[in-house]
Amino acid sequence: MGKRYFCDYCNRSFQDNLHNRKKHLNGVQHLRAKKIWYDLFRDAAAILQEEQSKKPCRKFLQTGQCDFGSNCRFSHMTEEDLEKLSTQVQEEKRAKERQLDGAVFPLGTVDGWLEKRAKQRGTAVADSPLAEEESVFQYPPGWPPVQELPPSLRAPPPGGWQFPPNLHWG
Repeated sequence: MGKRYFCDYCNRSFQDNLHNRKKHLNGVQHLRAKKIWYDLFRDAAAILQEEQSKKPCRKFLQTGQCDFGSNCRFSHMTEEDLEKLSTQVQEEKRAKERQLDGAVFPLGTVDGWLEKRAKQRGTAVADSPLAEEESVFQYPPGWPPVQELPPSLRAPPPGGWQFPPNLHWG
């Protein structure tokens, strides 16, 4: 039977060879499915700008359905939908401005994590003279005992790994 190629966008599989793969990747169904997938991750401002530039779809407004679906070159959004989208865009802009003004980063970002860590370290140094002991590696709760861990997951020995003096890498 040979190797099979599975397309995540189309949720289909077929025999994998150059001809079949090229035919599938350039096919209309694949390109539509790929566009729909990436449209899920677009920000509200881009969607609003695109929808405002389109004229409304007459067939969709009259019947509630359109033969072209998401590939229609006209807008399927009502005035209420556009208003909701524009308020969402405004709220996102305000939130970004507040973030930049206060220089407060959300905890989901690297900057937020670094800021929180710096605050914790600052309070740990001020609160106790044993801040050095707190910075020693500790295994997360729920991990198996240290003896059962593979060597790659064990903490380094105090003072770091010792290398022989004759060791040359590469």
